[in-house]
This record gives sequence, structure tokens and C-alpha cells, in this order.
Amino acid sequence: MHAIRVGRSPLSALLGHYAVGAAVAFRPVAEGLLNRGYEVTTTEGRWFLKHYLDQTPGAIAFQHRVTERLRAAGVPALPPLADRGGGTARRVAGRWFALFPWVEGHHRGGDDLDDAECTQLGTLLGTVHAQLMRMLPPVQQPMFAPAADASYSMAVATRLLDGIRRRTVREPFDELAEHRLVERLRMLRRLAHRRPADHDRPRTGYVHGDFHPLNLLYAERDPVAIIDWDRLAALPDTEETVRAGLLFFTASATGTLDLPRVRAFVHAYRAVTDPGDDELAAAVQRLWWERLNDFWMLNRHYDERDHRSDPLFPASAALIVWWTRHYEEVMAAFVE
Repeated sequence: MHAIRVGRSPLSALLGHYAVGAAVAFRPVAEGLLNRGYEVTTTEGRWFLKHYLDQTPGAIAFQHRVTERLRAAGVPALPPLADRGGGTARRVAGRWFALFPWVEGHHRGGDDLDDAECTQLGTLLGTVHAQLMRMLPPVQQPMFAPAADASYSMAVATRLLDGIRRRTVREPFDELAEHRLVERLRMLRRLAHRRPADHDRPRTGYVHGDFHPLNLLYAERDPVAIIDWDRLAALPDTEETVRAGLLFFTASATGTLDLPRVRAFVHAYRAVTDPGDDELAAAVQRLWWERLNDFWMLNRHYDERDHRSDPLFPASAALIVWWTRHYEEVMAAFVE
């Protein structure tokens, strides 16, 4: 996307509340469910302007306070700049914005990380969880959240499948979706008895909420910024650890999980903060079950006509099949 020069716009006026010079251009760089982002060029440099779409002022303030404290504790979180009045969020035409330093960096997938860097990644996430637990109030244990219901999931899958089969014009995505839905229905019928008990929910901690390669910036080979703290919340931290392992180390082409890299990542995590075998095992089982029952990408594609997650679907759908076939090996990689 090309930079857009600006004059006396509301966003230019917003920049006037910060000691960053006059606005020269805005370039859209990110668009998500919770925010949009712009690279801002001013007479004094570059910055990142975040537009919050569906966040309350209280949630935004909480994220800003926590990232500031994490940064002070040595975690590469990225807190926003304070404006001339000391605030970190400003409202423009009923919408909330925050200005962040621009970080030069790049993203790295798990297949680009060697053993030492997988260890570094595990240490980083372990440090995030340990620091959050140390600096924020205790949370109620356990967090009650019912596991997904296989009967409901099968009804969703059947509805999606019927809709695909009624389509008069079919695309390659439809063919793959139909194949995976038929496959998933068979799996759900066969594995419904393995639904985790509701009280087996892992312990609750504090989590970044969206720890994956696109939210971690590297300079050369070292992580320099964890970004997008919009989902910061009290949730099972072990589930975030397992989810991060899946997001970093699942091969995009085949949907298989790189278990040696997972082991290096988890061992390093546990060296910083060790939840114990039982907690990790409960997280692996719960995430496996939720993935087996999860159709959010297809719901978004067919119900919402939103195709942004389409590129993720092939690997995600393949992973749950591979994971089920190698369930004990995956469990051992996360727990032993």
C-alpha cells in the first residue's frame, strides 16, 4: 500500500498532541479484528499508529500499563508513547488511538529457528508468563470453561457441508473444505468419548493472548519486540504455551508438527516457569479437543464472506488429523 499524504486531517491533529514532529504521511500496514495500524511518517521520524476497533478504554489502559511494566522488567514488550499530557490513548471522533515507536524488524517462522533459537523463544514466553503472574493480582482458580460439545460441533459441520454441496459453482477451497468436513465428522463420531472433563481445565495465569510469529519482531536473529497485546487476559497460560508451539512449529505445507523443535521450546519454557506435567498434559488434551471441534475458519469463509483466514485453513485442517494419529508423540513432546 502506498503512503497517503495528509493535510489538516483529524489524524494529523492527533499527532500534534505528541512530541514527534508534524505528520507527513500515513500508510496502512495492518488490519485485524481488534485494531488497524498505520505507519506514520513525521518530520522527526517514523511511528506506528494503532486504531482500536473493539476495545474499551479500560482494556486499552490496562494493556498500556502492563506493557510499560513488562518493558521495565526487561521483557521486549512495546508500550505506547505518552502524549504531551502524559496520556497513552487519545480519542478522535469517537475512536481510540495510540502511538508506538516504530521498530525495524522482521518475522521468523519456527522452521527458521535453530535449536538455540527455539530455546530462546521458550525462555521468552516463560519470562512473559512469569512476569505477568508476578506483577498482576492473583486470579481465581480454576477457571471454569466447558469443553466443546461434539454434538453441537457435528451439527455445525453438517450445516457447512450441506451448504457447500448446494453450491452451483465450486472452487478448489470448496473441494478441500468438503473433504475435511467429511473427515472431521467421522473423527468426531469416533472420538466423542475423549471429551475432556470440564473441571480438567488447566490453571489460570495471565497471557499475551496471541503469541505467534506475526506478533514477534526480530532484529537479525534476536527478538526485539512482542507486539499486539490486545488479547492480554487472565486465561490458562499452559494453553497459550501449547498454542504457541503449534503456531510456530506447524509446517504450513503439510500441517505436521516439528516435535524436536517443540521439545526445545517447551524445555526452555519450563526452565523459567514450570507448571508441571499434569497442567501441561491437560492443556495439550484441551487444545487437541478444541481444534477437533473448531470450524471458525469455515464459518468466517462461508457465513461472514471473510476470506482473510483462507490461507491458514489447509495446514490447520491437516494438523488435527496428523495430531490425532500421533497424539501420544505430541503429548510426550510437550510434557516429557
